[in-house]
Amino acid sequence: MFQRLFIANRGEVAVRIARACRALGIAPVGGVSEPDRGMSWVGELDEAVCLGPAAAAESYLDPERAVQAALQTRCSALHPGWGFLAESPRFAALCRQHGIAFVGPSASLMALMGVKSPAKEAMRAAGLPVLPGSEGPLADADAAVAAAERTGYPVILKADHGGGGRGMRICREEAEVRAAFQAAAAEARAAFGSGSLYLERYLAHGRHIEVQVLCDRFGRGVHLGERECSIQRKHQKLIEESPSPALSSQERAELGARAVAAALAQGYVNAGTLEFLRDGDGRLWFMEMNTRLQVEHPVTELVTGVDIAQEQIRIAANLPLGLRQEDVRFRGHALECRINAEDPADGFRPSPGRLAAFELGGGAGPGTVRVDTHLRTGDEVSPYYDSLLAKVIAHAPTREEAIETMLSALSAARVEGVQTTIPLHLAVLKSRAFRSGEYDTSGLPGWS
Repeated sequence: MFQRLFIANRGEVAVRIARACRALGIAPVGGVSEPDRGMSWVGELDEAVCLGPAAAAESYLDPERAVQAALQTRCSALHPGWGFLAESPRFAALCRQHGIAFVGPSASLMALMGVKSPAKEAMRAAGLPVLPGSEGPLADADAAVAAAERTGYPVILKADHGGGGRGMRICREEAEVRAAFQAAAAEARAAFGSGSLYLERYLAHGRHIEVQVLCDRFGRGVHLGERECSIQRKHQKLIEESPSPALSSQERAELGARAVAAALAQGYVNAGTLEFLRDGDGRLWFMEMNTRLQVEHPVTELVTGVDIAQEQIRIAANLPLGLRQEDVRFRGHALECRINAEDPADGFRPSPGRLAAFELGGGAGPGTVRVDTHLRTGDEVSPYYDSLLAKVIAHAPTREEAIETMLSALSAARVEGVQTTIPLHLAVLKSRAFRSGEYDTSGLPGWS
């Protein structure tokens, strides 16, 4: 096992990986930007190296600086977390070129899954159904119109690289395709360095369901069930739960087995997530594979008892999976709410500032509450990075009890100094559509 591991990330991500390291007897080391040096979360690291100024491009997004910092702090492994460089094939290759074990899949697998059109073709060949659409990237708006006519409207233009809702446009007729093509390409180019787009059929009322897999380098893999991620705003997830209220136990087992088989067919190693859209007829269509630890992984950890971050590190250390599929047991129901420093009543305007009070995890619900955060009262919410304050995760024997636990925890929360998305979460959780489990990606139930 590794003795020292470098965490190429910040905030809540760094704290989460540091906790996994300590559980395995590994010293967590990290890199920080200049404004982050005085943050309380840096105390979770045994050692911290300043990577550069506030601009992410000159600190957290600079692969050479991260690798150099890992080398100078004598780290034999590096965990990228999620966001920043977590899905950069170049970064993974650079680590391995310098003898640093990268906690994630190979650079070649990351490159394959990081570009949506070849990823879909690879998974189609592995037996997963994919939505009809363009064959590879689109040359121009004319090619997009031709593909839309073959596919049938409505369609969605998507960035071939990256994700997170950027470079996406829904189109219901030819004029919209032509009008959206250049704007989507420009947005994708600015976000991911590539304006390449592809097109697929748009499911207006689909459900976003994803499967967590773990695969070792000895050809063994397991799935840890699925997560429902359909509560979204502008393709950004807000609430996740496991298991999905839309799937039966048989559907869950079948989907998980197919996801593991498809991942192993690619030679995939480490943790990964296969994302699907479920249509109104109950059919599941592969969308993409995320080659990293997901933000929402805690809901899976609570229903299975498996520490996914620790398993990632063990796999990177060339250890075989410590569990078989029959060892995975699903217990109860878990929900996660991403609490952001944004004002939902003012168009989700960012709300940086100093936390005059920061108390989460209280309440008197029937289940248990886990809070993943890097902040405490008195800390500054930075204007430079992600606005995530915390993830509040509730676990209980039943879905209804998990919802009641979350409602109790969020109602008891005390956050002062910044605006938060807690009012939005409370409205959604109380809505009839969410309580019944009959919701999809088309809107935010309970929130106008």
